[in-house]
Amino acid sequence: MIRLLGDLLRRRLLLVTVEGTSMTPTYSPGDRLLVRRVAFETLRRGDAVVLRSPGPEFPGEPRYLVKRAAALPGDPVPAGVPAPDPVVPDGRLAVLGDNTGGSADSRHMGLLSSAAVVGVVLRRMT
Repeated sequence: MIRLLGDLLRRRLLLVTVEGTSMTPTYSPGDRLLVRRVAFETLRRGDAVVLRSPGPEFPGEPRYLVKRAAALPGDPVPAGVPAPDPVVPDGRLAVLGDNTGGSADSRHMGLLSSAAVVGVVLRRMT
């Protein structure tokens, strides 16, 4: 029973370490975040989300990004985010860093796929 519970928790929870300053002052480099894996449909605007990096992985590059869900399907596309339509389409979202001057986010990457979403930040562990 305990092993089953441990396996279940590992599938539902993830611990990530923040690298970079795109989410300062909310999260700083070295902060460890407890993340709950969620379905895309359960996201709310304003959630701090962990996403798979949309580009190819390179040695030394982060595999995950931490950003703020700024717009979900049906929401207006935020200013500065390149998109073909003024409304976020189904299966896409716009994310922004809390450090607007120092964040590579949807203003640079465009709208991201729902498949990139790993989960939502539950709390900082450090």
